[in-house]
Amino acid sequence: MDRPISNSAQQKQTVSKIFKAFLILAAIISCFFLLRKVLTTKATKKDFSIAQVEKGLIENVITASGLVIPSFEQQINAPINTEIKAVHLKSGTEVKPGDLIMDLDEEFIRLEYESLKDQLDVQKNNMSRLGLSYDKDLKDLDYDNQIKALQIARMEAQLSDVKRLKAIGGATQEEVEEATLNLKIAKLEKNKLANELNFRKKVVNNDRRNLELEVLIQEKKQAELKRKLRETSVAAPRTGVITWVNENIGRKVKEGEALVRMANLENFRVEASCSDRYGSQLKLGMLVKVRIDNQDLQGKISAILPAIENNTLEFVIELVNANHASLRPNMRVEVAVIVNQKDNALRVKNGAAFSGAVNQEIFVVQGDQAVRRNVQLGLINSDYVEIVGGDLKAGDQILVSDTKIYNHLESIQLK
Repeated sequence: MDRPISNSAQQKQTVSKIFKAFLILAAIISCFFLLRKVLTTKATKKDFSIAQVEKGLIENVITASGLVIPSFEQQINAPINTEIKAVHLKSGTEVKPGDLIMDLDEEFIRLEYESLKDQLDVQKNNMSRLGLSYDKDLKDLDYDNQIKALQIARMEAQLSDVKRLKAIGGATQEEVEEATLNLKIAKLEKNKLANELNFRKKVVNNDRRNLELEVLIQEKKQAELKRKLRETSVAAPRTGVITWVNENIGRKVKEGEALVRMANLENFRVEASCSDRYGSQLKLGMLVKVRIDNQDLQGKISAILPAIENNTLEFVIELVNANHASLRPNMRVEVAVIVNQKDNALRVKNGAAFSGAVNQEIFVVQGDQAVRRNVQLGLINSDYVEIVGGDLKAGDQILVSDTKIYNHLESIQLK
């Protein structure tokens, strides 16, 4: 007959089972680490990227993205309200200065130009006629003034005669007073004529100037219409390539509406953008490297746009070799703005082994082993990492590929 198991016996069995499970788990973990150590303590050199420590230039950079665009883009707009009459050249065509691209309907602007020309001719004739009239009026006033001067001279002589006659009793005092009064009136009339003559001269000069300004304004308007009339034959202003043309023949266009866009595909610049947190570091004239097809093109920042959108700051890069064969419009490129640089720095090629921390564990090749060593890093860019501490020297070799699986080791045996 079975007897019930006591509580103490059940507890002993439970403890025994837990202890056995713990031993099994510890054995498995030990085997895992032992196996890992056995498997990872040895490796071949070809499994790693190995770079040699050297002395050279290293730069601290701000990374940005850029877009290659033509050095200039020009848009030709409609000079007047008109319609497209004919299109002679298509998008993608290379043009030289003066090449005819399209014709616009010129009938309305020609009529307006000819009407203004007739009005201007009439205005010039009126100005000439008014000039003759002004000259006549001035001469008449001048003649009247001269006549009045002669009359005064005669009255002065008459007054002298009357005074002489009065002295011998041949004239009365009333006759002397009358002659004196007539002379005063004549002198006042002469002063009035002289004042009128001066006034008319000033007015005539102002009137002539006003007429000349009116004619000048009309001439400028005529020249503007003549220019617009000439621009109805839309021609290329410079050498370039047509990137877009409005080919809707017969379509009405408003003054200022785009007709043609063209660009110079011989020279390029780069429009770049980066995070606005670098805004305080960016300065005009800073040197820049633009990476295209694994080669760097030199340039400098020529403009920084003041507006910030979506936490992004935009700037323009002028390239030293703006007509490089690798440049293509709308090409996306990597941009590195050089903030500072060091010459003759201890550097090594950047790789997955570097996490960006100032203090870091790396493996240095020593014979047939790679030994763990702690180093201090300085400037870092996409190409190089500066070594500022860790007892390394030029010529030492470092594993620069990912070595995370070996972080538990002090050294790696290299085959």
